[in-house]
Amino acid sequence: MTSDLTPYAERVLDLVERIPPGRVMSYGDVAEFLGEGGPRQVGRVLSVWGGGVPWWRVIRTDGTPPPGHETECLRRWREEGTPVKGARAQMRTARWDGTPL
Repeated sequence: MTSDLTPYAERVLDLVERIPPGRVMSYGDVAEFLGEGGPRQVGRVLSVWGGGVPWWRVIRTDGTPPPGHETECLRRWREEGTPVKGARAQMRTARWDGTPL
């Protein structure tokens, strides 16, 4: 496996960097916004290259954090003021559509 960033990965990471604090996008939202790939491809990019971007702002459609990262994700959401109910982001109010705030 190569560690070279692909053009698709660059686009995913650029978008994730632009998600404002306190807001989230689902993996599918990211793919739909970019008009390419799908949720699994976005997840793969974040798992390989996402350590330097706010990965906790990209979550499952049901508002749950990435598996294995629940504690860190919830901590960061609280710090950023992300609307949360229990262990889930409130997608109705926290979802970002990619437009400037």
